[in-house]
Amino acid sequence: MIDLPPPSSPAATEIVVTGRALGTSAGERLLRPMVIDARELAETPATGLDQLLTGLAGVQLFRRSDARSANPTSQGVTLRALGGNAASRTLLVLDGVPQVDPFGGWVPWPAYDPAGLAEVRVTRGGGSVTAGPGALAGVVELTSRADLGLRGEAEAGSRESFNAAVGAGMKTGGGLLTVSAQAARGDGFMPVVAEDRGPADRRAPYRNAAARLRWVAPVGGEAELQAGLSAFTDHRTRGLAFTGNKADGADASLRLVGRGALPFALLAYGQWRGFENSSASVTAGRTEARRSALQYDVPSRAFGSSAELRPLVASGVELRIGGDMRAMRGFSNEFGSYASGAPTRDRRSGGRSGQAGLFVEATRTEGPLVLSVAARLDRWWIGNGVYAERNLLSGAALQDLRYPARHGWRPTGRAGAALDLTGGWSVSGAAYLGWRLPTLNELFRPFRAGSDATAANPLLKPERLRGAEATLAWATGPWSLSATAFANRLIDPVVNVTLASGPGSFAQIGFVGAGGSYRQRQNLDAVTSRGLELASEWRRGPWRARLSASLAAAEVSASRAAAALDGLRPAQTPRTSVGGSLGWSQDGTFGNLSVRSTGAQFEDDLNSLRLAGGTQVDLAAGLPLSSRLQLTTRVENLLDANILAATSSDGVRERITPRTLWVGLRLR
Repeated sequence: MIDLPPPSSPAATEIVVTGRALGTSAGERLLRPMVIDARELAETPATGLDQLLTGLAGVQLFRRSDARSANPTSQGVTLRALGGNAASRTLLVLDGVPQVDPFGGWVPWPAYDPAGLAEVRVTRGGGSVTAGPGALAGVVELTSRADLGLRGEAEAGSRESFNAAVGAGMKTGGGLLTVSAQAARGDGFMPVVAEDRGPADRRAPYRNAAARLRWVAPVGGEAELQAGLSAFTDHRTRGLAFTGNKADGADASLRLVGRGALPFALLAYGQWRGFENSSASVTAGRTEARRSALQYDVPSRAFGSSAELRPLVASGVELRIGGDMRAMRGFSNEFGSYASGAPTRDRRSGGRSGQAGLFVEATRTEGPLVLSVAARLDRWWIGNGVYAERNLLSGAALQDLRYPARHGWRPTGRAGAALDLTGGWSVSGAAYLGWRLPTLNELFRPFRAGSDATAANPLLKPERLRGAEATLAWATGPWSLSATAFANRLIDPVVNVTLASGPGSFAQIGFVGAGGSYRQRQNLDAVTSRGLELASEWRRGPWRARLSASLAAAEVSASRAAAALDGLRPAQTPRTSVGGSLGWSQDGTFGNLSVRSTGAQFEDDLNSLRLAGGTQVDLAAGLPLSSRLQLTTRVENLLDANILAATSSDGVRERITPRTLWVGLRLR
């Protein structure tokens, strides 16, 4: 944070430029968000933001792999065992702008440099009331840094890996301009475990880069203008020939925040995304990889806005009135099948979707008691849906489907209360409704993953959530402890449902070979998740420690074509997860040890492919070489745990990133 006086009067009252949104409301604080501050972000042993977040119990990606080796389409984020789908069921926002991909709902994790963030705030639960649709399981809020000075870091790691990042903040144009950039590359590792490899298997190299420009300036006394422009590119290969993928994107946003007598926030943004993805099949014995599909052009874009007022209505009462909208468009152009190395079918799928909503939240504080009520109403729409397929050899149109437009209304709400007791104890509780619109990818695009194939479903309904939670907390001195019991019921969850096994030919997909599975995205009846979350934190002087644990019993309710799933556990949802860290930092010297442990989970909806649990230990340390220069070292997966990330129906298993050593220099 930097204090800047108005240019016209150096002696006038200073104006605080923060680069932040309006403060967290009293209603949101009832849900007790977890906060990762700038110090933790700078000293984490994790390489990327995705791995940093999964160190918090209950935060989960669809795959255990990180953003260097996983397919970008499997990088959705969720909470509270509501997974089973690669699209995010948790809303990720950066400076107020939703970050999930407009076409597929996954997250471009390499676009974010943890050292370029001032804070990460994770709110578990709460529905989709004030944050907006998509926040079924919670919200992850990223806040950019806004400070003067120069920072930089470069580090080299195992397998010819290299990371670099730089950032600078300077006064200009009456405000503060911050510039940051990052880049990473590596030769990667072999994802397939040694016992299952064949001649076709190879390393999975990666390279990515991102840049961000942000200008924050005072406007008219108690208002602040925040303008942002960012871009990223991400290239990965999945450990076989013909499995390269590339994601690109750019964002532009403009936000006006007022902190005067009538606090307000106005935001407008645009997002542009591009994606390419190649898939391969493998011959018997994994002797040779052959291209099976190629998404050669997947353009998508989103435009959105939001507005909020916080009028002062009475002493002890906080009122929020606002609204938001997001309109998305995206199409996948791909070669859907190959013969003798040449594409035989060209496919186009996609459409448009969006939502617009209004909300109101009122919170009253009366001594130790806080009461909060919020309500929201959204209008959603899906249109211009298309699935077209053409035979490249004859030029004949095989399918040309146009789906009718759909729309509807979705009301949601939240009610909560908190009471401060004596001795540092407090109790709180909340009940809420939330919802998520299916992604364009889920609605319109079929896909293949190895020998398995999944068809789209243009008739998918929005997901709806009913949830409640109760928390008992204690805080005194350096300690804070909490225990939260929760119960969530996700209605009409979108899941990849297994319908048949190969060999055979199926709608949209074509031929599925022996050992492969044919699936379709469908709305199940419900997923019920009940559990307990424990969190503790201790800070004293240069020491800090954090421990969290999540125990979640999740169960599928299914009927009709998906009746075989009834009573099973959702795919990719562990029953238990534990995360902990211990850190010490003083005068440029620091050390940080983190541990995350995940229980067993199932790869598939039928619970036939089990992924054993595992524990990963990471370590980071820093030593000052001068007042500004610091030597850093990190070890990811210190014990080289062989934790499985995926397994296919033909028994081929993949692992997470093995032990990786890093040594670097940091300009503080």
